[in-house]
Amino acid sequence: MTTGFRHYRGLEVCPLVYPHRATEPGRGHNYDEGFDAAVRIEEPASSGEAPRSRVFRLAVTRPFQSAGDARRASTAYAERLIDRCSQDTNILNLVL
Repeated sequence: MTTGFRHYRGLEVCPLVYPHRATEPGRGHNYDEGFDAAVRIEEPASSGEAPRSRVFRLAVTRPFQSAGDARRASTAYAERLIDRCSQDTNILNLVL
């Protein structure tokens, strides 16, 4: 489940939110156990080349109680990652 994107310091930030427990075949979504989150950070497309992106998973001890909490946390996490990088460091080459 993805929810929109925004730009931050010239990079596209896309929160990725999904149920903590996978949906079993033949059953409905299981949102009662909370949500996990990741964030995709993408560089702007340059002339003729496909844009590069990377997904960073949020390492949390418990699932988020709501999709909104997970989305806000993943956006804040992306902003911290981007802010932590210097101008000379490419966020897509960041090693966590």
